[in-house]
Amino acid sequence: MARILVVDDEVGIRELLSEILYDEGHTVELAENAAQARQARLNGRPDLVLLDIWMPDTDGVSLLKEWVSQGLLDMPVIMMSGHATIDTAVEATRIGAMDFLEKPITLQRLLKTIAAGLARGRAPQPVAADLAPSAAGADRERAVPAEDPPVPAGSNGLLGSISLDQPLREARDAFERIYFEYHLNRESHSMTRVSEKTGLERTHLYRKLKQLGIESARKRNS
Repeated sequence: MARILVVDDEVGIRELLSEILYDEGHTVELAENAAQARQARLNGRPDLVLLDIWMPDTDGVSLLKEWVSQGLLDMPVIMMSGHATIDTAVEATRIGAMDFLEKPITLQRLLKTIAAGLARGRAPQPVAADLAPSAAGADRERAVPAEDPPVPAGSNGLLGSISLDQPLREARDAFERIYFEYHLNRESHSMTRVSEKTGLERTHLYRKLKQLGIESARKRNS
């Protein structure tokens, strides 16, 4: 599961991408302009950013340049646009964008590009080449565990009370039900605070709770 920041001034695009990415198991944060995107980046490094080029306040390419100049472009950024020229796309990738998606974006192309971006973002850094041979060898020796590795979680077919022998979607629904019930109880069913904690917009949060069969604060108070 990755944390993905979607930056687009069109609410329909934001909601559509949020639905798709959430169904893929990702945590999604939404920003409708560059100001919100700046704040989201300062709040924490996302695993990947989907960034629209044409926005009313600051365009995506300018925001990309800002992140580069401030040393904040340490995550994969995929640019999006339905009106950009080839020159704009080339400039964005030259500045530091990983890829460019032209709207309307096909689902297969979107998921393939995101998977490539996340794989690149998780790629290990080649630190061993900077070490002298003897030091590198010593580091490798120290990295070898002196005891048997721990039994991986879920090796008995259970993750907590969740059976891992059921289909993925059902297992994920069971996990999400536990996850949202935990946050609802912790935040005394305050949908505002649960929305902030889980990174979901309130509308999406209500929809998700309804889908999972969880009683929301709005229904409890009605």
